[in-house]
Amino acid sequence: MKKIIYQSSLVLLLITACSCNKWLDLKPRDGITREAFWKTKEDVQAAVAGIYTSLLAPPPGVGDKALTEWIFIQGEIRADMVAAAAGITQDEVNAIDVNIVSSTSLSSWAAFYRTINYCNTVLDYSPGVKATDPTLTDAQLNAYSAEALTIRAMMYFYLVRTWRDVPLKLTSTAKDTDLENLPKSTAATILAQIVSDLKKAEAGAVNTYGNTASDKGRVTKNTVNALLADVYLWMDNYTDCIAACNKIINSQLYALQNGTGSWYTNVFYNGSSTETIFEFSNRNSVNNVFWSLLTQPRKRYMTNNYLSTDVFPADDVDPDRFFDIRAGEFFNSGNLAITKWGTENPSYVNWQAYRISDIMLLKAEALAMTGAGAEAIAIIDEIRLKRNAVTASAQTPDPGDGDAIVDYILAERSREFAFEGKRWYDLLRVAKRDNYRRLSVLLDMVSRTVSPLIQQSAITKYKDVNSHYMPIADSELFADPLLVQNPFYTK
Repeated sequence: MKKIIYQSSLVLLLITACSCNKWLDLKPRDGITREAFWKTKEDVQAAVAGIYTSLLAPPPGVGDKALTEWIFIQGEIRADMVAAAAGITQDEVNAIDVNIVSSTSLSSWAAFYRTINYCNTVLDYSPGVKATDPTLTDAQLNAYSAEALTIRAMMYFYLVRTWRDVPLKLTSTAKDTDLENLPKSTAATILAQIVSDLKKAEAGAVNTYGNTASDKGRVTKNTVNALLADVYLWMDNYTDCIAACNKIINSQLYALQNGTGSWYTNVFYNGSSTETIFEFSNRNSVNNVFWSLLTQPRKRYMTNNYLSTDVFPADDVDPDRFFDIRAGEFFNSGNLAITKWGTENPSYVNWQAYRISDIMLLKAEALAMTGAGAEAIAIIDEIRLKRNAVTASAQTPDPGDGDAIVDYILAERSREFAFEGKRWYDLLRVAKRDNYRRLSVLLDMVSRTVSPLIQQSAITKYKDVNSHYMPIADSELFADPLLVQNPFYTK
């Protein structure tokens, strides 16, 4: 993996940043033409490396947040697990207070489309390399394409959950003549494309690269199925979700680690553990963004107070001896600092995209929605046992009550994936199910996050389902006249 990270510097010279006025503009600016680059299988490998590097940091000279920071913000700020700290911006305060406006700085999707363009570039140009380098085999080409298809699908999955209807761009932008205005495609169209891409990727992806770091830090068949399971559950396709989860579970390549003092170090600090299916691997190469975001004195976010009382309650018998191993590793209950992503500067804790516990709980939710409640509860119990979860956080839902079991799963996911950019999407997935039958999930959340003075206003806004998705940035609307604003933000 270190070799891949090193090679990525080349592709970021070749495929550089977006221009100031077009998010689809990605011209080479260092004098190296594509005709001089796409000649060998090593060129393809370098281009794929650039895709992974784009997950960690923007290209040199691009004034944008890292993709992991955007994932954290979009997945946490509108949910209930983070609160404002001293360095928070006004736009971030507004998001917490359910007061997002169309001009917010939080609506940039450039980082996601930048990575999509890297993926499109590999998909467009790598097949032609076979004509100049006969050592590039069909299997190698299919594997590289599978990596690009999967990361592209992941980026579109973030986009569709955050903005709902977004432009669908499946070809690369390399020069001015490639620029085009695009309208939004519907969420259903985007999701269908994601599933199609992932099915194709599964056929070409490798089972292993021959070493643990690469198997955790690059796309494998199990990465593809992890993303497919997540997408299927979002689409309420429970049968296919369970099938995708079972492929991973039945591979017997992953296992929950015991709840000992080394659990956090193995899974997060060191990374590439038996629990990890796919991680954004920056170990000893690109420091993550979270020291400035979560740790420094003027950090922007801290833990919401209710985590100490409701999410990770103290054991009601002996809190000094019995405690959930996740609580003390994920945040500091004294100053409410979020410590999950490291407290050093720089920090190299890998971003965990999918772990086996995620797959187990996705499967449990699908089981709960298909009448297999007892099996779903057994999965929750297995995870809680490994995490030393205390009795105070246990629930006893009726195996026949699917909604109650899903609520238990949501609670367990809040403990397992705290501050991993998943919470908002978990809440929204459950709330929107069956034509927003459980909108109350979001309305109840407001009571944990919004000041009583403005709670009623926030509740009124969330009753409009269009408010659950971000506005399109004003700069994008100006650059592309075919784009139409999310209707909630045109009132």
